[in-house]
Amino acid sequence: MITIKFVTTVNEPAVLALYEANGWIAYTQNPEALMVAIAHSVNIAAFDDDKLVGLLRYVTDEVSIAFIQDILVLPDYQRRGIGGNLMKTAMQRLKNIGQVHLLTDNEPKTIGFYTSVGFRNAADANLVTFTMENRY
Repeated sequence: MITIKFVTTVNEPAVLALYEANGWIAYTQNPEALMVAIAHSVNIAAFDDDKLVGLLRYVTDEVSIAFIQDILVLPDYQRRGIGGNLMKTAMQRLKNIGQVHLLTDNEPKTIGFYTSVGFRNAADANLVTFTMENRY
């Protein structure tokens, strides 16, 4: 049975396995930095018994803005509603926040998921976003 809950700590090997299984190797090349980022985030995890199968993390000032940084589900567990339930749990907590943002790859699958849970392209809201990429 899948359980979704807020967590303050997560098992590092399980987190690394989750990111690696999704091909997010830029994160796993520096595990210490990833764990610091997780420690400074609000984290919602999905577990199949004790196995970490999904994670959503966001940062927020708790009033005006929140930024969803990561949402991942193990490939064998995708298309089972886990990502949607992680997002639903986050949005329930963030319902009184003025703006909730995320930045994602421009791929049909990703766009389809985020629009299915209520997000829209910033341009459709007559907004523009700017980013400065310093990761690589």
